[in-house]
Amino acid sequence: MKKFVLAAIAATLGLVAAGFTFAQEVKPDVIAKIEKAIPESAPAKPKQARKVLVYTRANGFVHGSIPIGAKALELMGKKTGAYEVTKTTDDPAVFDSDLSGYDAIVLVSTTGDFLLPKDFGKLPEDQKKAAKAAEPNRKQALLKFVESGKGLMGIHAASDAYYNWPEFGDLIGGYFQNHPYGKINIRVDDPDSPINAQFKGENFEFSDEIYVFKPKPFSRDRLRVLLSVDVEKSKITNQAREDKDYAVAWIRGHGQGRVFYTLLGHNDGTYMNPLSMKYFLAGLQYALGDLAADASPGLKAKP
Repeated sequence: MKKFVLAAIAATLGLVAAGFTFAQEVKPDVIAKIEKAIPESAPAKPKQARKVLVYTRANGFVHGSIPIGAKALELMGKKTGAYEVTKTTDDPAVFDSDLSGYDAIVLVSTTGDFLLPKDFGKLPEDQKKAAKAAEPNRKQALLKFVESGKGLMGIHAASDAYYNWPEFGDLIGGYFQNHPYGKINIRVDDPDSPINAQFKGENFEFSDEIYVFKPKPFSRDRLRVLLSVDVEKSKITNQAREDKDYAVAWIRGHGQGRVFYTLLGHNDGTYMNPLSMKYFLAGLQYALGDLAADASPGLKAKP
């Protein structure tokens, strides 16, 4: 028995050393709240069985809500049948493998250079060198995955990453600048989009950590903005952008693929809110290619 225990410990340490990590446990009471918030059904019928990779490596700020968000996505796929999360990982080596078996990748608050391993700066020099050597191919794997016709969904801090990689900024649609706002009034910019169907064209209140995006690459000339902050109704006086344009969610085409991004997802409670969970599902189904939506850019901000 003693030998067995020691062997198990050694195996576990070996996995950690190799870069494998284990998802943090989400408490049963939190899971119950998540399950209650998940919609009973999906807005679109899947065209085929859909496989999703949930990726969670954060090499910048690490959000405490990441495990909750990952679990929520897993549970939502099981309950609605819209997709199956076949892998959840924060190991960047997943991008060294064949990604063709997935229909979409979800980046859950992946910050910094998320295609490098955890604690990159603390690694021995040989491991640093190996990781940096692998990074360019991982970048290309992500870009080619979407370009080939697959989907990408970015949640919250997925825009707080890779500022030194312009192609990623173009892919995700914008770079985080700061987060000066909390409770806001959200305007439905595209009331005809099926992703926005639940709102019926009406503004709604929401509390979360609300991002402001850098002037570039964010542009309505490149994105189809779905939701944005209604500045007047939110009673915002400390303006962070001269154009007063604060997008909350958007979609875009990339090659043959589709990208959905929303800044919602900082707070744990966002994954226990029926409104946001229904929205995440609709956005993911767009990225998967099951919920058709007009992604043509140029939809101007409302005054």
